[in-house]
Amino acid sequence: MSVTRFTPAGMMQPTPYHHVAVGQGSRHIHVSGQIARHEDGSAIAVNDLAGQVAQALRNTAVGLTGAGATFEDVLRLTFYVTHWAPERIGEFMDGVTRVAGEIGLPTPMPPASLIGVDYLFEPDVLVEVEATAILD
Repeated sequence: MSVTRFTPAGMMQPTPYHHVAVGQGSRHIHVSGQIARHEDGSAIAVNDLAGQVAQALRNTAVGLTGAGATFEDVLRLTFYVTHWAPERIGEFMDGVTRVAGEIGLPTPMPPASLIGVDYLFEPDVLVEVEATAILD
């Protein structure tokens, strides 16, 4: 495996992600911000944060697969969420757990950041996911 994830003693626990990832390899993969859209661009899960998180992660998995990678190769995930408030974490995590098994997203996840933003691609887009992976 080209990625080793862990959380050293002394770092906050529990979290749904590891705090550290060490990648070894020569091929880097960057999947651009994925949103809840079908291949034809039509919207999925309008006004449904959990549904949009799930679909954005599915789309991220498609990008990784296209590059010959999986979530096991991911060093880092970044989530951008519109109208973020801490009380939305349950809804957000529901979207993650809804698809984790389907797309091979490890639990805990790779190191991740969730960043609240005012708006994204279009008004109905609630979440965007970016991934960075490494392969030997």
